[in-house]
Formats: sequence, C-alpha cells, structure tokens
Amino acid sequence: MKNINWKKEFKLLPGYIIVVLWVAFTAVMLCWILGASLSTSREIFSGSIFKFETGLHWENYATAWQVQNVSVFFGNSLLYSVVSCFGVLAISAPAAYVLSRWKFTGGAALRIGLVIAMSVPIIMVIMPIYSIVVQLGIKGRVLLILLYIMMRVPYTTIYLLDFFATLSRSYEEAAYLDGCSAPKTFLRIMLPLVQPAVVTVTIFNFMSVWNEFFMALIFTSSESMTPVGVGLLNIVNSMKYTGNYGGMFAAVIIVFLPTFLLYIFMSEKIIAGVTGGGVKG
Repeated sequence: MKNINWKKEFKLLPGYIIVVLWVAFTAVMLCWILGASLSTSREIFSGSIFKFETGLHWENYATAWQVQNVSVFFGNSLLYSVVSCFGVLAISAPAAYVLSRWKFTGGAALRIGLVIAMSVPIIMVIMPIYSIVVQLGIKGRVLLILLYIMMRVPYTTIYLLDFFATLSRSYEEAAYLDGCSAPKTFLRIMLPLVQPAVVTVTIFNFMSVWNEFFMALIFTSSESMTPVGVGLLNIVNSMKYTGNYGGMFAAVIIVFLPTFLLYIFMSEKIIAGVTGGGVKG
C-alpha cells in the first residue's frame, strides 16, 4: 500500500475544498435547471420544482424543439462546429508540422504572429472584420464558418506545434528511405502519432464554436442561420410574451447536452491530449 504524505495533502487541502465546493455548486445548479425544465412556470416561481405536483412535463422539450425553433438553432450550431473543426484541422495540422520540423525564413515571425493573434480579443477586431466582410459581400452560413475557422487556427496551430516538435525524426528518416514523400509521411505517419492532441484540440474547438455568442450575434442576419447561443437569447427575450419558462429551461438542457456528453465520454482523451506528448528524439 502506498504511503500517503499527509503533510503534502494538508497543504493541498484549500484547493481540494475549493474544487469540491465548485463541483457541488455546479451540480446543484444543473439539477435545478433539469428540474425546472420538467416543471410548469407556476411551479418554477413557487419554488416547488422538485415536488412535481403536476407530474413531469416532458412536453416542455417538444415545445422547445419545435415551437421555439431549438431544432433550427441546434442544427446550425452542429453544422458550424463540425465544418469549422475539419477546416481548422486541415489548415493547422500541416502548418504546425512544417513550423515544427523545418527552419525557413519567416518561420519564427510566423510563430510570433500566431501567438499575437491568440492574444488579441475578438472585440478589438470585430469592426475591421465587419468592414471587410461587407466589402467582399460574404454572408450567410459560409461567413460564420470562415470566421470560426480563422478564429481557431492560431490556437490550434500553436497547440499542435509542440506535439509535432517532440516526435523523433527517425520516423521521417525511415519513411524517406521507404520512398514516402513529405505529404504521405505527414498523413500516414506523423499525424497519427499526435492523435491524442488532435482529438483534444478538436474537442476544444467544437465546444468553442458551439458556445460562441458574440460573432454570431453580429453576423447572423436571420433566424434560419442562428446558432444556439443567440437562439437562447431570442428565447429568453420571448419569455415576456410566452411565459413558458419550463420550455426555456428545456432549451438550455438541449443546448448544454452535446458539450456535457463530450466531457463525459471523451474525458480520458482530453486528459491524454493535454498531458501527453510524442516520442522525444
């Protein structure tokens, strides 16, 4: 049996307490929202959501999905997230590989530029972006997908760059001796070796695009292209007319579900991608 260093554990006790309190608070909030999503507006305002005096109101989810257009918002966000993740990976993975394996003129400046791009708040560049978009005449879902890809490329490239840098060059040397070209070496050998990092950063990108609000608020011109973040705002604003708060909380649960499931089923891969690395050469 492994001996426990109680002195060290005691020093970490404040951190443990904070984590436990935060987890407990989050769990209570989620349970309350789940209970509210199955209750009527009268039960929510009377504070008796867990009594379920009138039963479980599963129709709140049907109302949210169909009447409040959550199905449209959900489909839009799924489209934006999936396509953006593939687009970001198609750009960032080759870029990170080249930057990490070869030295060339401008490579260091490019890395610095990516780091700077990561540190610039989107609110600082939203007006220039809006001006350029208007001049180019780009609009619709294509516009949001392009913006999400550009927004996530710097972070994804820097993230993958460190993983590629730790891989042994013996893999590439063996591939070249077997007649593999550089693109084939990247796709068939090097990219699979950083699979944990690719999975992790893709999950992060998916959740970032899924939860994005500010750019969607600025660039969505109709409800038919609205993602879940702005869609929830529309639902909240409509409460003054409909009063269906149970449906509103049902919409919150529906929107929250994909990211929650990602965390539950992909937690091991996320941890492996954050803490792991390649074979050092």
